[in-house]
Amino acid sequence: MAEEAAPPLRFRHATVADIDAVVALVTSAYRGDASRAGWTTEADLLDGPRIDPDVLRQDIERPRSIVLLAEAGSAPAPDGLMACAHVAVEDGAGYFGMFAVRPGLQGAGVGKAVLAECERTAADWQLPAMRMTVLVQRDELIGWYERRGYRRTGVFKPFPYGDERFGIPRRDDLRFEVLEKPLQ
Repeated sequence: MAEEAAPPLRFRHATVADIDAVVALVTSAYRGDASRAGWTTEADLLDGPRIDPDVLRQDIERPRSIVLLAEAGSAPAPDGLMACAHVAVEDGAGYFGMFAVRPGLQGAGVGKAVLAECERTAADWQLPAMRMTVLVQRDELIGWYERRGYRRTGVFKPFPYGDERFGIPRRDDLRFEVLEKPLQ
């Protein structure tokens, strides 16, 4: 089944005033019962927070790092907040993370539009590639990225067990794989 066209989106960079709304959006997309309305849920893998407000503040304030917000039409956040993602420069490439789409809007093309805007930003920064880390247990999500040109690199990173700012694991075999897409 083909994705529907994304509703009209307006993009802007998050400020510290958006932290609570972004934390709520990211949590709703990944954790708890609310996240089960979409397909990106990690509720069977992790409990607790998905993003720490202090880490989010650092991402918003550091140079060559933006938290991109996608809002509906002219509605201000949080009511109009449809999606978010973090894009930054790390190790000479773009880094893409903290990607969340409101569960009821998943599958409507919003995520595809946000990913494209983040890739455009990294390309504008003249970065050669975009990288991200995805839990290896998330086969459907990895497949979604592969259909958009990302490839599995075979490079793995450990899950931060013991750091509850990023969630409380429900299993002991979590780890991330780096995915990458050339931008130039």
